[in-house]
Amino acid sequence: MTTTGTTGTNTTGTVATGGTAATPNAQPGHFPEHMPRNLDYVPAAAPEILLSAAKHHPDRIAFVDGEDTVTFAQLRDRALQLAARLTADGAGPGRVVGIQLPNVLDFPVAYFGALLTGAAVTLVNPLQPAPALARQLTDAGAHLLIVHPAHLEAARTAAPEAGLTRVLVTEPSWAGPAAEAEVATARSLTSDPAQPVFVPFSATDTNAAEAAGTSTDASPSEAAPSPETFAPVLVDQEEVAHFQFTGGTTGRSKAVRVLHRNVIGNLTQAAAWRLHSRVVRDADGDLALEPIEELGAPHLQPGAGVSIQVPPLFHAQGISSVAMFVLGGITTVLTGRFRPDTFLDLCDRWQAQYTSGNPPMYLALAAHSAQTGRQATSIRAALSGAAPLDATSLARIAQVMPNAIVGEGYGLTEGTCIVTASDLTPHGTRRAGTVGVPIPDTRIEIRSADGTRVLPTGTEGELWAHGPQVTDGYHGAPELTAAQYVDGWLRTGDIASIDEEGFVRIHDRAKDMLLYKGYNVYPRELEDIVSAHPRVAQVAVVGRPDAEVGEIPVAFIVPTAPAAADTPATAAEAASPAAAGSGAQDADLAQEIMDWFAGQVLPYQKIREVHLVDALPTSAAGKVLKTELRTRL
Repeated sequence: MTTTGTTGTNTTGTVATGGTAATPNAQPGHFPEHMPRNLDYVPAAAPEILLSAAKHHPDRIAFVDGEDTVTFAQLRDRALQLAARLTADGAGPGRVVGIQLPNVLDFPVAYFGALLTGAAVTLVNPLQPAPALARQLTDAGAHLLIVHPAHLEAARTAAPEAGLTRVLVTEPSWAGPAAEAEVATARSLTSDPAQPVFVPFSATDTNAAEAAGTSTDASPSEAAPSPETFAPVLVDQEEVAHFQFTGGTTGRSKAVRVLHRNVIGNLTQAAAWRLHSRVVRDADGDLALEPIEELGAPHLQPGAGVSIQVPPLFHAQGISSVAMFVLGGITTVLTGRFRPDTFLDLCDRWQAQYTSGNPPMYLALAAHSAQTGRQATSIRAALSGAAPLDATSLARIAQVMPNAIVGEGYGLTEGTCIVTASDLTPHGTRRAGTVGVPIPDTRIEIRSADGTRVLPTGTEGELWAHGPQVTDGYHGAPELTAAQYVDGWLRTGDIASIDEEGFVRIHDRAKDMLLYKGYNVYPRELEDIVSAHPRVAQVAVVGRPDAEVGEIPVAFIVPTAPAAADTPATAAEAASPAAAGSGAQDADLAQEIMDWFAGQVLPYQKIREVHLVDALPTSAAGKVLKTELRTRL
């Protein structure tokens, strides 16, 4: 049975009642030396993370944004100040606060401030257009929205549609004249009876009275209690912490119910894996980290480490990083919009030891390094997710981060964040092309398409996951929840395999798999091969419906040299007179790639059409939006 994790085995069997394997455990597979397979999980509410960090590391810098910093104690005080304000505006248990902010200092203030009221949060892509914003706020049942002034226009349209009566607009003093103009606009909106009440506020001002004074006469927030008198509301761990929306890479985004125990559970797993620490209660009953001495010192030292944060904080990977780094007393340096030169400057200035990101980010960094010779020598560990890294890309990344161990991980919103990860310890075992092994207390099974049979080792099938990070289902979608969450197991929709040592390899999304003349064709496998061509910078393969064969593989390729955007070049087009002129070179390159590729695959796997494009559309997390590519066919 292809099962790996805490109780892995390598014999074939059926799924028994309750989702457990019918055959006994035979082989646990590879696991980092001295890493506990099982952990204790402390019942806790997510905002306790900040309250505990402020106690243990009060004067340490928590977040950096340009020249602005905030300590853990300041972050707690500002979050309590905002919590008092939100409570006066109606936030509390059973309520939902939307947060539409970029990676700025206001984000952790807003996040923890909302949670401290007992409310749940729904984190919104700051670039979300008004219609999608209205849908998310409606689907999550949001009552309030916190928005950055730069994104006020979408909120003006979406808030009334979603039934919101109050919107808080951050008032960052460092944002400059443009933001001040937006805040002025927000102030003027408070007198418009057709609009919700828009209330400017300063999350970076520790003076509660002064902050309350920025509200208009229509705002009950003026009477908000001070942070000194506000009592945090710590809800039960079975309550929803996040209505976290999926990336929408395979269709409309869905609201995942992430419970407080999921947040603390995945944090506990990540703390063991990355920080070599257990999450415990100290003598005062507060959360704390306890070193796992057998594992030795981690790359990222609790109370001393520095991480460069590139992934958006509204994404599952970003907000999970916030939880781990805050509890660990680790300084998080925000980059804003990713720029390779800025990233390298921040690494040098703060001597950061850790970072995470996605392949496009790392490859852009590698290209910049190849041109300038600059390196991120302080980085000791780097984690990549969202999409696979091939061996060639890993080698390029090693040139820019010569002292770093680079590993991959696998996670999904329905699994809170992390499900599998590479061993990033100096003497750990890593296997190129895999996403590592299941983290503690996580079980993985590779099952048949109908979910009833667990497949043999090495066989490709659908990945199912079980562990404390598996969330509570989709909000307002009981039928979809019943289909994806079965007896405590999560049906991920990803095609994967597990080798004899327990390493997990992701082959593709089940929804991305093509059927060509009855054969299964996995785009991920084709992409891995195409990416080795020297003229290919990035590639994504999707299927075009075809009446005769079912679907044909089509490649969208970003070449290493500029190309005319979206130039279709099938074999027939490449040979036609229409390909002459400026498009001839593109057609020649497309034909060259198709011919080269055809010699390396079986006939049914051949790419039948190539589009040369300037860039691939991606989500905020760096995942290629194949749904958008299909609309171009």
